[in-house]
Amino acid sequence: MLARVRGRRLVLFAFILLSVILAAGCAAGGDEAGPNTSNVNQGTGNQGNDNSSESPEPDSSGNDQEQAGGEVNLYTARHYDVDQELYDQFTEQTGIKVNVVEGKAPELIERIKREGASTPADLFITVDGGILNTAKTEGLLQPIESEVIDQQVPADLRDSEDHWVALSSRARIIAYAKDRVDPGELSTYEDLASEKWKGRLLVRSSTNLYNLSLLASLISINGEEAAEQWAAGIANNLAREPEGGDRDQAKAVAAGVGDIAIMNTYYLGRMSVSDDPEEVKVAESLGVFFPNQDTTGTHLNVSGAGLIKHSQNKENAIKLIEYLTGKEAQEIISQANFEYPVNPEAELPDILKSWGTFEHQQIDFAEYGVHNPKAVEIVNKTGWK
Repeated sequence: MLARVRGRRLVLFAFILLSVILAAGCAAGGDEAGPNTSNVNQGTGNQGNDNSSESPEPDSSGNDQEQAGGEVNLYTARHYDVDQELYDQFTEQTGIKVNVVEGKAPELIERIKREGASTPADLFITVDGGILNTAKTEGLLQPIESEVIDQQVPADLRDSEDHWVALSSRARIIAYAKDRVDPGELSTYEDLASEKWKGRLLVRSSTNLYNLSLLASLISINGEEAAEQWAAGIANNLAREPEGGDRDQAKAVAAGVGDIAIMNTYYLGRMSVSDDPEEVKVAESLGVFFPNQDTTGTHLNVSGAGLIKHSQNKENAIKLIEYLTGKEAQEIISQANFEYPVNPEAELPDILKSWGTFEHQQIDFAEYGVHNPKAVEIVNKTGWK
């Protein structure tokens, strides 16, 4: 009898011991899987939406993004409403989700460098050909291979090795007071440094990238010595110390502070349809003059997209560039923001048509980046604030 009781106790003890071991094993497995799942979700959420602390769980049938058409991740220094509208339309047409991270171009470049081969970025979008070239020379980009893009965008608006392609362009022109300036007085950028414009010229700070790239282009065309003399002449001819942006220069001309201003065309276009009646009046009071039409052409700069070297969604990234450089998207960008389209098939807004056609500088946009350090040195030396 005693042997039977002892046998039952041994069986019961073995059962309890086995149960404890199994429970411990399950608990250990849960602790290990938990943090890994959390880390993956946080990483995905941060890439797509900085305000989200969680990302949706994929369904049992596979990857959500693959089923929806995939995704493409943009690091962009452009901040225009029309861009997001086009991204939404692209997603609607293709099923490809467009995730956007916005920031200043230098910060985005440093971020891509820091992230290295694990960067989620597929495209780097910014304003200024010099910055695009910097991204290229830093080894962050790779060639874009697309016959569609080659057909839609002229070669002079693409990188010579196809690491980036322009999405839009803007001309840096001379805006003049129609009631005080005869356009026959105007001729070239170089002439703006002459004595006749003393106290009549307005321009934003020399530290602004628009002006540094303009000066870099003149270094490329005329040489460093001539460019330095030009910058000194600009500083000497200013009607006031630089303040505000391009719109503020236009307003100052209209108010009689000065007679002419160096500015980008698209600002005048946007002011012409502004909700502010005063801005509309300013735009109507100013004329547009394209400098250097008989010499080297008007300074042109671009917004562009570069394909990231370690892109994980290369095909989708190229599809997005093809879409953005297509005729329809180009017309939408131009109508909304008054930038010049890079696709020759796109129709211009009426106000851009009214300004007429122009010849632009025939230099590699890479020169803006190459000569940027010298441009900074010159403006500091000449006192152009």
